[in-house]
Amino acid sequence: MIFIVKVIKLKINSVNLETSAVRRSQYPTGNLPEFLLVGRSNVGKSSFINSIINRKNYARTSATPGKTQTINFYLINEAFYLVDAPGYGYATLSKKNQKKFGLMMEDYLTSRENLKQVFMLVDFRHKLSKDDIMMFNYLKHYQIPVTIVATKIDKVGVTQHQKQRSMMLDELELPIGDEFIMFSNVTKEGRKEIYDRIERII
Repeated sequence: MIFIVKVIKLKINSVNLETSAVRRSQYPTGNLPEFLLVGRSNVGKSSFINSIINRKNYARTSATPGKTQTINFYLINEAFYLVDAPGYGYATLSKKNQKKFGLMMEDYLTSRENLKQVFMLVDFRHKLSKDDIMMFNYLKHYQIPVTIVATKIDKVGVTQHQKQRSMMLDELELPIGDEFIMFSNVTKEGRKEIYDRIERII
């Protein structure tokens, strides 16, 4: 298999986990643009962050779904934030923690003026969950810009890519070609497209 490496203009010079927040008063001050990452538990958000910032194990991955319980703000190049939200859809979380997560995310999504784009990560190997579809519809309802990022595409045979992609587009009622990125932490496919979207805003 041959992979074509594209020239990437955005260069990551500095990364800092500035804060981990559970309430609005703990969010960073200032007006730097924020790019929020959402997705089911174990969809690969930490690996996605490490790939985007070109650092190994900076964002710690965990074999325990639902471990992240805070909104983590990664300051990149002193110019923008990658914001890692807790994974949703982990059934063993208590109802109390599920409610806490819901209120925390609703407050951030509906009140944060710095939020410019949501990257919603979905596992390309599986059908979308009810939680995935609910999150997507929620973002669209509040007119929050969202890009679907299909992760782990290297784990699906190339001959199945088009079929799986079309199935996801149909489930989301998303027009073909509209804000849908195929992504792999292994091959780096899709990273340029992510950088392009960030660059258009910052």
